[in-house]
Amino acid sequence: MAFEQHGHTHRLDWVDPTIREWDCTVVSADPEGGIVLDRSAFYPGGGGQPPDHGVLLWQGVQTRIVDTRKGDDLYLIPAPGDPVPPAGTTVRGALDDDRRSTLMRTHSGLHILCGTVFRDFGALVTGGNMQPGEARMDFNLPEVPAGFKQSLEDAVNAEITADRKIVARVLPRAEALAIPDLVRTQDALPPLDMPEIRVVDIVGLDVQADGGTHVASTAQVGRVQIVKVESKGRQNRRVRLRLL
Repeated sequence: MAFEQHGHTHRLDWVDPTIREWDCTVVSADPEGGIVLDRSAFYPGGGGQPPDHGVLLWQGVQTRIVDTRKGDDLYLIPAPGDPVPPAGTTVRGALDDDRRSTLMRTHSGLHILCGTVFRDFGALVTGGNMQPGEARMDFNLPEVPAGFKQSLEDAVNAEITADRKIVARVLPRAEALAIPDLVRTQDALPPLDMPEIRVVDIVGLDVQADGGTHVASTAQVGRVQIVKVESKGRQNRRVRLRLL
């Protein structure tokens, strides 16, 4: 089975993260259990990145998609009360472009933050989360120097201005794990049953195993602000980031 396939669904979000509209067919549908498509650009959520929102358009009807449930298939969750297209229906999917584009910028911004902190301090990630336009990342970083917040913001924005390419590729597991420091999260590895690993490379700064959606270059993130640096225990520092 191809890496871009999840159950019955071909993952267009991994094939091309710029896709916002596409034609597809409903494989199965249930108002409670969710809708399965044969092709979908909806990112289902994972790795701290929330799922996409959007609509399915069919026969003059609109079904809003407000969540996703992952299992043997990717189940798109319709808004309560919205009509559900029956199996076999040809539909047009459309993402909420503002939400997806902002989440891509936010996710790439977090990778720039992670790469900068790892390069300058050797700190691993202990947690993270994001919403459109804002995010936080926790680091195993017992000590921070004076002026850390502003110097980190300056360093991250310098990497954004450098306009580094961001490239996603799928590698055989052994080849991917041979990349030094591929996994930046503390005590975490990709699942053992995955024969291939998707790798996101911010060229010259950061290479990580990652399944999310990203912009094509650091410059597309735009300027960011380090809003706050918090102490979360003796070893952990929480860095809050916001797109400007």
